[in-house]
Amino acid sequence: MYNSVLKHGIDEVEIKKSTFIGQAFFVRTEEEALKIIEEIKTEHRSATHNCHAYIIGEDALTQRYSDDGEPSGTAGVPMLEVLKKEELRNVLVIVTRYFGGIKLGAGGLVRAYTKGVSIALDAAKRVVRRDFSRMSIKYDYTYHGAIINLLNNENFKILEENYTDKVEVVIDICEDDIIKKLNDLTSANIEVEKIKTIELPTIDGEIIY
Repeated sequence: MYNSVLKHGIDEVEIKKSTFIGQAFFVRTEEEALKIIEEIKTEHRSATHNCHAYIIGEDALTQRYSDDGEPSGTAGVPMLEVLKKEELRNVLVIVTRYFGGIKLGAGGLVRAYTKGVSIALDAAKRVVRRDFSRMSIKYDYTYHGAIINLLNNENFKILEENYTDKVEVVIDICEDDIIKKLNDLTSANIEVEKIKTIELPTIDGEIIY
């Protein structure tokens, strides 16, 4: 379980006539991060600076940043510090600057690049990513209505429904509480099989598909 972002997010802000475009990405590897950085540099080749920072791995062992020509310590490090402060993992942030003719000074640059990261993270949506078990549950047709009602009331998304000699539904679970409730409902007349472990993003405990 770790804090990250849901998706690619982008936003921009103008500060003293300079435009700062903040982008955040969910990435699993450093190779993926470096590929995106090169793509953004190509897309914004006419920009004054394309600064970045990223933290890779649930253990946060891979941490990199770049000022990309801004004065040392005014861009990459402050960007990385935002990620560290929020304990984010597997996140890449890039802030592109189009210079507007007014110098911001060291303090102004730190605030601007920090702002660029903040708006990018807001756009990307902060989530908690955690492991779930994708489960197959089979049962007799007589239990179908009651089981569907229970799953709906417990806010489970039914990923598959298959009808053969029995009914099969596929759901993602994090804890075994729902299995106990299904067993109680059917007097243990269900067949439960784990299909795989899958990492999913959540907000306030709810899975975001």
